[in-house]
Amino acid sequence: MAQFHVLAVDDSIIDRKLIEALLKTSSYQVTMVDSGSKALEFLGLHDDDDDDVFPISLIITDYSMPGMTGYDLLRKIKNSKNLKDVPVVIMSSENVADRCLEEGAEEFFMKPVQLSDVKKLKPHMLKGRAKGVEPKIYKRKTSSMKENQSPNKARKLYDNNVLEVM
Repeated sequence: MAQFHVLAVDDSIIDRKLIEALLKTSSYQVTMVDSGSKALEFLGLHDDDDDDVFPISLIITDYSMPGMTGYDLLRKIKNSKNLKDVPVVIMSSENVADRCLEEGAEEFFMKPVQLSDVKKLKPHMLKGRAKGVEPKIYKRKTSSMKENQSPNKARKLYDNNVLEVM
């Protein structure tokens, strides 16, 4: 069975480190970004011309972030033709669960996220895979991608650039 790939979005470095550790404990491949706009860029919603592609199993995002909120990100994903079936989980210290679930979030977690919360993610990813989400390939814009460069090498470069931003 292919490994699940989770895109995690949070503007707080402490919360990013926590969620990354929890997701990796569950053996998920994790890509971390610090804003909704970087998540959209990673998902390829800023530019449809890129040839670099990769599968995403689930997106987990903070609700309250400067600029684009997690709620705004959720709405953009659910309104996207290519990404609408990707499961999205919202996390927040505010209880805004009803609003997020009504807009299409699969789960809502109160912060701080705990390992028991992360264990609830797998059924959503399996359901997404059953809907055909996993086999779909989503585009990602990577400024450091060279024409003959492998996607894995480009992904590593992208991940390193994201880590430098943190």
